Amino acid sequence: MKAEPVSPLLIRKYNQPVPRYTSYPTVPYWHDGADAEAWKERFARQFHEENHTHGISLYLHLPFCESLCTYCGCNKKITTNHSVEDPYMQALLKEWKLYRKVMQQTPVIRELHLGGGTPTFFSPQNLKRMLTELLRGVVVHPQRQFSVEGHPNNTTPGHLKVLFDLGFRRISYGVQDLDPEVQRVINRIQPFENVQRATEAARKAGFTSVNFDLIYGLPLQTVAGMTETIRSVITLKPDRIAFYSYAHVPWTSRAQRLFDESHLPSAEQKLELYRLGKELLTEAGYEDVGMDHFALPTDELSKARAEGRLHRNFMGYTTQDTGLLLGLGVSSISDAGSAFAQNAKTLQDYYAHINEGKLAVVKGYFLTDEDLAFRSYILDASCRGRVSFRPEHLPLLRLYTFPVLKQLAGDGLVDWNEAGMTITALGRHFIRNICAAFDLLKLRSEENGEAARRFSQAI
Repeated sequence: MKAEPVSPLLIRKYNQPVPRYTSYPTVPYWHDGADAEAWKERFARQFHEENHTHGISLYLHLPFCESLCTYCGCNKKITTNHSVEDPYMQALLKEWKLYRKVMQQTPVIRELHLGGGTPTFFSPQNLKRMLTELLRGVVVHPQRQFSVEGHPNNTTPGHLKVLFDLGFRRISYGVQDLDPEVQRVINRIQPFENVQRATEAARKAGFTSVNFDLIYGLPLQTVAGMTETIRSVITLKPDRIAFYSYAHVPWTSRAQRLFDESHLPSAEQKLELYRLGKELLTEAGYEDVGMDHFALPTDELSKARAEGRLHRNFMGYTTQDTGLLLGLGVSSISDAGSAFAQNAKTLQDYYAHINEGKLAVVKGYFLTDEDLAFRSYILDASCRGRVSFRPEHLPLLRLYTFPVLKQLAGDGLVDWNEAGMTITALGRHFIRNICAAFDLLKLRSEENGEAARRFSQAI
């Protein structure tokens, strides 16, 4: 099915700095110097509510990479010295023990995700040692979902066997782009053969879901190169494809300053790359799940969207909404429903906190009833494409949200009335902008003339 082109006028109008809405309130509005004791109280309360009903989610941030990918905005540490593995694992396990004391009962683990950095930087033996210790004395939920981010160049059959034996069934490979010139400029050289070998190895090991990450908007990307990348990727039939917009944030990611910005596609060119990718993926049988995810109809993500069970958190779209996400490791983020917490962003600070027997939380946010309500609206917009308004929120909606929806409707992006809102087919290109209509913190700060928080462009 050929996707309709989007007018250049709309692209220019809506190519504004907008959050990705993996949380609400978004991280720039969180507070430094978070109260760790107050966070522990919120965490403990949410844990006891969720543990035996839904189970909890764990995210482990493993920050090390052997080489620098210049496009990457993640918290990472570049080194070829693998002696860093052991002290980091020890610190992460100490942090887990600190949280186990707060829990005061056996945790039920429903979701476990290893991210980074490059989790497969760690040796198979060290991953086994760390995860075995982490899972000692816990209950693993019968509907568990264990997943890992792997690098096609260094994920070995040894990694895959260890992870499979520990219950992992989903792996995500960072493919990004297969054009040799693009790979050169972003310093991520990985021929298609490496991606194919890693994919086949995962399936041979027993992994039942393979995900690829692709990025559009990278320097030197072209329509011809993107076409070749998508067509090559489709031959491997990954179950899911996360097709991310490149976020150019050189003020937080110094490596992005290495780019010649004249090599970056314009907003019009970038949206054309997305339109092309979406067209090729849908022609190949993938379903558009949300703002940056595609999945085969047989995949759990597509089923969750069809059944209204889709959720979005710091890891993107997911089928799991446990109500409690605990992040372990440097810079990790935790979500306790009514509170967010983020760990120290440098290894030095993270180690200092943990070695003193303290949680490494240094930033956070405690949500008000108003925040919780508008968070639910943003989740409904991004996960279900529609929102039903509650009568008690109409005064705020009329003041802040409805004027924005009126403008969005005028451009054909939404249909709405005082009962609710539905995103149109055209509006699916602008979901981040539509979510921003419910971002009261952002709207109020703009109204008050406050200094704008810095976000990547919507397109």
